[in-house]
Amino acid sequence: MNHVVVVGAGLAGVRSVEALRARGFAGTITLIGEERHRPYDRPPLSKAVLLGDTDSTVVDSDLGALEVSFRPGAAAKGLRPGVVETTEGELPYDGLVIATGARPVRLLGDGPQHVLRTIDDALGLRALLVPGVKVAVVGAGWIGAEVTTAARRAGCEVTVVEAADVPLAAALGPVGAWTVPWYEQAGVDLRLGTAVASVDHGGLTLAGGTAVEADVVVTGVGVRPAVEWLAGSGIGLDDGVVTDEHLRTSLPGVVAVGDCAAWWSRRYGRHLRVEHWDNALNAPEVAVASLMGEKAVYDPVPYFWSEQFGHMVQYAGRHDGGRMVMRGDPGTDPKWGACWVDDRDRLVAVLSVDRPRDLVQGRRLIEGGRPLDVERLADPAVALRDCAA
Repeated sequence: MNHVVVVGAGLAGVRSVEALRARGFAGTITLIGEERHRPYDRPPLSKAVLLGDTDSTVVDSDLGALEVSFRPGAAAKGLRPGVVETTEGELPYDGLVIATGARPVRLLGDGPQHVLRTIDDALGLRALLVPGVKVAVVGAGWIGAEVTTAARRAGCEVTVVEAADVPLAAALGPVGAWTVPWYEQAGVDLRLGTAVASVDHGGLTLAGGTAVEADVVVTGVGVRPAVEWLAGSGIGLDDGVVTDEHLRTSLPGVVAVGDCAAWWSRRYGRHLRVEHWDNALNAPEVAVASLMGEKAVYDPVPYFWSEQFGHMVQYAGRHDGGRMVMRGDPGTDPKWGACWVDDRDRLVAVLSVDRPRDLVQGRRLIEGGRPLDVERLADPAVALRDCAA
């Protein structure tokens, strides 16, 4: 293997380059990125950048020292065995890392709508968040909550429209209802169980015909993997690039990482696609090991976090089918959490609100798979690590 091409210059792409050099790959590496910026981190876009605390989130990686041919502003258009077709010509490869991430979903309508995926998105939106501006945020998920937090801090009037009955419904289910008071305390007009028909000039039209006036509309209703360029390539696609537990795709010499990869998890017995920073940070080590002929396995406990309304919200695991056990009373204690256990009382997921130790200890318990004492688990005064049965 003499030439590795990495398609996608986000965190997953850069970490793939670093992993190649760390493992002794001495051949040519070409890194292509659709944006014209140096590689940067995305989580701070909806936090520090939107809040005005920083203007840059460039990844601390010396591409020159890594001897990488970096081609910003180059987009992949197609793939055939041994060749990546780009907007700047064809790139032959011996090994390929697909790290093209995901693109935000946009709503119907001819009115202007902002999304938050790139540094340009964040800086452009930040410039519009000034006192008195009416902002409509569609979606009360992670991004919607963080955008709302920034807009209220900037002095904007904010209306949040969410189709589900509770915020964070897709990620947390019914427990998301405990975040409703945060919106009320922040002075946000939160409209749950409300669908949007279209984004129009001057605001939104809701499914029932009601209009919501807004100077700025922000859409935060999810993303789709950026894999359209792989159509007809022979690579398996199903909600992203399908890989095995080694992050190998259906084409020899091709691996996939980050938001675009749907990898096979031994732990959960299914393919997973996780759109969070922790995945982009850690998956490249396994993908590169596989590319170089090693037998590394990628099977993490999914983890993500969000900073919203003055709270640090962290979650690890998957709670599908689990029995929920609350830790603390969200109605009286600002620091609370929830755990989910399976039918053998093993921890399968943990949510912590301003309880970082619960997250750290809970993640280890999920990895260990030991049964817990559920009565002790329900006592927020008992450390999670002390709940083993």
